[in-house]
Amino acid sequence: MLEVRTSPFTTGEFTRGVFATRKIAKGELIHEAPVVTYPNEEHELIEQTVLDDYVFNFGANHGAIVLGYGSLFNHSYTPNAVYELSFEKLTVDFFAYADIESDEEVLINYNGEPDCDDPLWFLYDPENTESK
Repeated sequence: MLEVRTSPFTTGEFTRGVFATRKIAKGELIHEAPVVTYPNEEHELIEQTVLDDYVFNFGANHGAIVLGYGSLFNHSYTPNAVYELSFEKLTVDFFAYADIESDEEVLINYNGEPDCDDPLWFLYDPENTESK
């Protein structure tokens, strides 16, 4: 259902994105990514590594390294997918927010809510709001 390819929305040394290999219907579970959690107090250690660009907040007291494809989805302010944290399963679950065509890149809003247009913590080209 998913594969990693070069994304047209990324630049620099990290140019990967996650693409659909078949049509995915709105509401369909796309990916259930297991997580490795760590307490917030350890985040300053994560900030010293490349993992800092890939971790998720996982509740009020924890961060999470998201495995599988979970940390490879790129950002968009007009996403076609959303994610939910599952504290019971220790996963981040990704769902289609709209129908996704085969060969289309799967994009999420890094702010968590699909319609949130708050500025992100990293710099991007304001002419290309899809980029990371």
